[in-house]
Amino acid sequence: MFFLLSKTLGTMLLPVNFLIGAGVLGAMLLTTRYAVLGRRVLATSVVLLALCGFSPVGKLLILPLEQRFPPWDPARGAPDGIVVLGGGIEPDLSAAHGRPILSHSGDRLVAAAELARQYPNARIVYSGGNANLVGDDSAKEADYALSMLESLGVAKARLTAERHSRNTVENAEFVKTVANPKEGERWLLVTSAFHMPRSIGLFRRAGFKVEAYPVDWRVSPSQALSFSSVAVNGLERTEIAMREWIGLTAYRLTGKTDDFLPGPGQN
Repeated sequence: MFFLLSKTLGTMLLPVNFLIGAGVLGAMLLTTRYAVLGRRVLATSVVLLALCGFSPVGKLLILPLEQRFPPWDPARGAPDGIVVLGGGIEPDLSAAHGRPILSHSGDRLVAAAELARQYPNARIVYSGGNANLVGDDSAKEADYALSMLESLGVAKARLTAERHSRNTVENAEFVKTVANPKEGERWLLVTSAFHMPRSIGLFRRAGFKVEAYPVDWRVSPSQALSFSSVAVNGLERTEIAMREWIGLTAYRLTGKTDDFLPGPGQN
C-alpha cells in the first residue's frame, strides 16, 4: 500500500505535476462561471512554476539535505562491505538497448567502482529492482549495475545483487537479509547526498548499521543563492528536493523512521 501511495499520491504532490495540474484546472475554469477563479489559479501556477524554475528555491531545498552528512573519512579504516542504492541505472532503457544505461545518479556506480578498487576485500551489494507501478517490471536494475561493475574491473565473486526492492524502504529491509552483516563489521552506504538522510533513517530502522558515503551532489553551497538561466534545471532540483522532503515526512508519520531528518551521531 505504501508503495502504491508513493507512486500515485506522492507523484501528484510533486511541484511540477501539481502546478501543471493546477494550471490545466485553471484553464478549464475559464470557460465556466468560475472564470475569475480560473484566471487566478492559472496565473498562480505559472508564477510558481517560474519561481521553481529560475529562482534559488530548489537549491535552498536541496542544500540542507546534502550537507546533513559530511564526506566519509577514509582514516577510519577499510570497510567490510559496501551497499550501493539503486537509482544509477535506467533498467527499462538498459533492457531496450541491451546494455547498462546510466541515469543522472550514475555517480553512485562510479563511486562503487572506486571503492572496490581501494578496498579489494570489501563485499559489494547493489540494491535495485524495478519501480514501475504498472507495465513490465522484468528489467532489474541490479542486474545491469553488476554487469557494469564487472566491466569496470570488479570481480564477480565480490558482487551481490538485491534485485527485488522498489523503493528505499525495501532497499533497507531486503539488503539486510542479503548482506547478512556480522557483529563488528563496518558497512558503507553509497547513495546521492540529497538522498542520504532518508536512506540512513530507514537503514537504522531496519537494524542495519551503516556509515554514510554521500555522492552525486547537486548544489554548490557558494552558489546556493544564484538564479538559474535554464528553467528545467531549477525545476529538476525543486522536484528532487520536494520528493525527499515529502518522503521524510511520510516515513516519519508512518513510523518507518525514528527521526524526521536523520543525521550523523543519531541512533
